[in-house]
Amino acid sequence: MTIEAWYMDTSDEDQRKPHRLEPNQPVSMEDLSRLGVFYWKLNADIYEADPELEKIRKEQGYSYMDIITIRKDTLPNYEDKLKMFFTEHLHLDDEIRYILDGRAYFDIRNKEDRWIRIAMSKGDLITLPAGIYHRFTLDETNYAKAMRLFVGEPVWKAYNRPADDFDIRHKYVASLQTS
Repeated sequence: MTIEAWYMDTSDEDQRKPHRLEPNQPVSMEDLSRLGVFYWKLNADIYEADPELEKIRKEQGYSYMDIITIRKDTLPNYEDKLKMFFTEHLHLDDEIRYILDGRAYFDIRNKEDRWIRIAMSKGDLITLPAGIYHRFTLDETNYAKAMRLFVGEPVWKAYNRPADDFDIRHKYVASLQTS
């Protein structure tokens, strides 16, 4: 099984809607990997004792983990947090998320600065490379439970666009030239 991704329309309609172009323009896993995005499908029902998750964490050096439930009744300042997550930004470290329940979208920019929407659901583990512009939102179910993974201590700092002067952004853009 693979993840579903597509180029987005430019509508200002509710961010939680799919925003597919008509006709739909899918984006392959191969295209995503060329942008530095990696994906695994796991069994979220056994995440606490999943040997496959443990293997990935060990191989990738994901030493820190926590769980966030994004739902109006569980996340303080829910509306403000959703706005913050949906503001285009980058991080100085990879962003690693594992959807344990619910559904959500990650939007990333391709080489031509077009938005690609990645649909995430239960069992999807994704890594977005440091320096990639992206944003996050729930879908219309308004619920996701996600594991956040980090190499070392977690860094929660997001740098809103424009953030083109960071070395990690230059490194990321340079990596696109070779792929």
